[in-house]
Amino acid sequence: MTHKQHPVGTGFTAASTTADVLAGIDLTGTNVIVTGGHSGLGLETTRALGDAGATITVGSRDPDRAAVALAGIERVEVSRLDLLDPASIDAFATRYLDLGRPLHVLINNAGLPAPDEPVRDARGYEAQFATNHLGHFQLTLGLLPALRAAHGARVVNVSSGAQRMSDIRWDDPHFTTGYDPHLAYAQSKTANVLFAVELDRRWAEDGIRGYAAHPGVVVGTNLNSAAGEDQLRAMGLIDESGRPIIAPGRGLKTPQQGAATIVFAATSPLLAEIGGVYLKDNDVSPLDEDPKPIVFGADQDVPADIVPHAIDPRSAQRLWELSEQLIKA
Repeated sequence: MTHKQHPVGTGFTAASTTADVLAGIDLTGTNVIVTGGHSGLGLETTRALGDAGATITVGSRDPDRAAVALAGIERVEVSRLDLLDPASIDAFATRYLDLGRPLHVLINNAGLPAPDEPVRDARGYEAQFATNHLGHFQLTLGLLPALRAAHGARVVNVSSGAQRMSDIRWDDPHFTTGYDPHLAYAQSKTANVLFAVELDRRWAEDGIRGYAAHPGVVVGTNLNSAAGEDQLRAMGLIDESGRPIIAPGRGLKTPQQGAATIVFAATSPLLAEIGGVYLKDNDVSPLDEDPKPIVFGADQDVPADIVPHAIDPRSAQRLWELSEQLIKA
């Protein structure tokens, strides 16, 4: 399989921060949407892009709570968005389109942590797949006119090294049998990558490029925040005193380091001619053709390079077609 997963030598590292990757970049006049941009890595992303001059719309299920978290950041507004509710997604997109603004950057950031027991939306869809992928898929399609109007736009799907753990379960994507919360999460993160691959193939001629970004592991802001302290310690994410272990080379990052790859995907001129790729550590990830399982441990690396099933072009097209069917059901 030919692929585009070749590092380009950006000069940045795993330890680079949002300030590093945005140095010298002026986003004045740039319109950005960040789903879940009021908490965790989304908040760091919103803050960094706002500091660079962007005008940002944050999608949140609780606009009042989001507004409190975003206080002090200039040029930010909040609009209600529930990614498990198709009507809410359509309403959000319609409100944005009615403003008549072009959309230069869409960051599909919001995510659902892995529930121990299966959670389903009103359609019966498994909630992680429905939120992390299908909700963002519907939102992106709804915002297509605004993306086209930008005459040069980027769609960034926040993925994870968990893409290594599961392909799409084509025969049972909603885990009607054999539910596993971690595999359900991994499937949704693979879907984020495949969505970026196919979006770029379909829309690049319209000047819209797609990216999937792996931010690394950020204790307290990533979805691992739902884990207990004993579990985080066993995973090698916190020390005996409960403090986060920061080791960027192993994927364990500060919020500013974690959000850097998201911001890099959204803004870097180094990606001007590249799309449909998975990014990590502020560069294009190499392809791991012989993947091994993710292992979190204090004395072990955290593998996060992209693997073949997550960028397979046939799977990407198949997922797009399946997603169109599912959001119309």
